[in-house]
Amino acid sequence: MRGGETLHRKNRALAVRAVLLVERGGASWWLPVNFWAGRRISPQGPCPGEEERFRMVRRVRVLVLSTLLLATGSVMASAPAFAVIGGSKSTYGPWAVRMLVDGKPECTGTAVTRQWIISASHCFFEQGRPIADKRISFRVGGLDMRKGTTVRPLRGRRAGSARADMMLIKVSPMKVRTARLATTRVRPGQVVRQYGWGATCTTDENTCQSPVLKRADLRVVRPDDPRCAGYTAPGGSDFCMVKVSGIPAGGDSGGPVMSVAPRGAEILLGVFDGSDRQKVAEAGEVSQQLAWIRSVIRR
Repeated sequence: MRGGETLHRKNRALAVRAVLLVERGGASWWLPVNFWAGRRISPQGPCPGEEERFRMVRRVRVLVLSTLLLATGSVMASAPAFAVIGGSKSTYGPWAVRMLVDGKPECTGTAVTRQWIISASHCFFEQGRPIADKRISFRVGGLDMRKGTTVRPLRGRRAGSARADMMLIKVSPMKVRTARLATTRVRPGQVVRQYGWGATCTTDENTCQSPVLKRADLRVVRPDDPRCAGYTAPGGSDFCMVKVSGIPAGGDSGGPVMSVAPRGAEILLGVFDGSDRQKVAEAGEVSQQLAWIRSVIRR
């Protein structure tokens, strides 16, 4: 789906099956544990009755900017989409990257080296299959996505984490400031800042992707906080956040969750991967995937 369409409740099982097809095919693509209320999907497929349990999840969990389409290929209507409501236009974010598919807005990412971008794994699927490299491009070096420079993935040079909703993509060299990676965990009560070019309306997210980078402030809460039920699990790969001055939504997926610090001193804490589009959001924790990130970018 383009620009932030979301999965409807009745199609959650379709999403599970689509991703399992990729897992069964031996590809190293990953839909993380907490996409399905903290349940891990085994590489061999669901246990008996597991898909039915997924269907029975009652909390409407939004997978921001899911790239899974209906079997018919049509765009599915969903609940009203909330963009970075209460957030603001960003005046800074040199490491922020806009991901496009077929030239259309798709997700957000972060430059972590001059040739590596990190984003959310689910941004790189369509109808349960990996999106071809030749269809993907990134706009870098500008807060306005209509400006800046276009770079493209190097063929076959992307890697998905086996433990989180994260993807690393190698691209042609970029002339941008890169983000520093967190080496310690986030702490409850910490205020963080999420960046993205996501939707700015409450209707069809396709029609209102922001051309300029926006930001939202959120507060980290404990993973066992009742507000996080169905979003994060203690010991999981993600951390949970609640709205302070905004909430990210469609098109922000894969975007950076940064520490709040003076310009140039900020640190990449997480990779945004989902929200309820009202009060609660989550992100994969960079410090917990640091060994994997470093191993990939050294290749």
